[in-house]
Amino acid sequence: MSHSDLSIAGQANVMERSSPFAMPTKKLAMWLFIVADAATFAACLLVYGFLRNGSLNWPTPFKFFPTVVNAMLMTFVLITSSFVMFLAVRAAKMGDRDGAFRWIMLAAAMGAIFALLHLREWMGLINEGVTLLKNPWGNQLFGAAFFTITGLHLTHVTVGVVVLIIIAMRHKSGKADAEDVEITGLYWHFVDLVWMFVVPLVYLLNVQK
Repeated sequence: MSHSDLSIAGQANVMERSSPFAMPTKKLAMWLFIVADAATFAACLLVYGFLRNGSLNWPTPFKFFPTVVNAMLMTFVLITSSFVMFLAVRAAKMGDRDGAFRWIMLAAAMGAIFALLHLREWMGLINEGVTLLKNPWGNQLFGAAFFTITGLHLTHVTVGVVVLIIIAMRHKSGKADAEDVEITGLYWHFVDLVWMFVVPLVYLLNVQK
């Protein structure tokens, strides 16, 4: 390959990775997605708060055990997975592909554990008669609000687990670089951060007094 060909290839690579905001294009796209997604979650939580405060018979069915304990366990798993993802990004930036692979897969496994704990909780509520249209405790919108917010978050976690596994395999094989791992980490940290708002608003405020 001639020197001119190398120059053209290098310029094309720079154009692909650059953006007018002094930030790599892929990272900028992820930040824009996070901002838009944050607005979606904020809107859902705002509507939930409006429904809860405007209802005279909004139910508070959750007990410390098992609901709050399960929520605390899910929180611990998710926060720990965020730290594990930080280690994965650091390993990727240091060029340790095997180490990054192990950390990413561990984060994905913890995300899967979170999802299973969540599904177990859902099954318990469904067995008690909670659906999108009714519940045995009070305002019928409780089930719709609870399943919509937690379901939206659970969908993000599930998608994140799949993406983590794909990125882990692609990075280990050399098809993805450290930037791809970092961008995936941004998404995972965002999912964890959203959960920090869901727990107090959806769980702790609905604990039996």
